[in-house]
Formats: sequence, structure tokens, C-alpha cells
Amino acid sequence: MNWFLDWFASMNLWKVVGLIGQVTFGSRFIIQWLVSEKEGRSVIPVSFWYLSVIGAAITLVYAVHIEEPVFMLPQLAALLIYARNLYFVQREKRAKASV
Repeated sequence: MNWFLDWFASMNLWKVVGLIGQVTFGSRFIIQWLVSEKEGRSVIPVSFWYLSVIGAAITLVYAVHIEEPVFMLPQLAALLIYARNLYFVQREKRAKASV
């Protein structure tokens, strides 16, 4: 465990930002798995899309900082797709509420 603490302490702030983005992004799969287990079927909860947007945005900020277009372009494209999915979720909620 000491090696991890030493490694973490030696990281600069931007690496921590990148790591937080990846952990946030990866946590969406855990949430999706837990909700699906609870429901007994495959479910994509709204929190999956919020974690996707947050994780992609943080990772995009990190990619811009390190000036890495290999990471910037896919994160930007993914961010737009995740935001669009949230738009669809909200639109559906509004449609159901107006019925």
C-alpha cells in the first residue's frame, strides 16, 4: 500500500484531474451493473449519462491541458453524444409529465 501512496503523492495536480475523470467515467459501469442487478434486467439509469458527461468533460479538460488530440477528439465527440442522450431522457420525462 505504501507504493501506492508514494506514487499518488508524486503525481502533479493535472494527473490527478485526469485520474478523477477516468474514475468518474468508469464508475458509470458499476452504477449500471448495480441497477441492472436490482431490476433483474439490463437498465441504463439516468445517472449513467450524467457520469458519462462529467467523466468525459473532466477527461477532455485534461486532454486539452496535455495538448493531446488523440484524446481530445474522441472525448469531445462522446461528450456530445452523452449530452444528446440526456436531452432525450429529459424530453421523454417532459412528454410523460404533460400527459
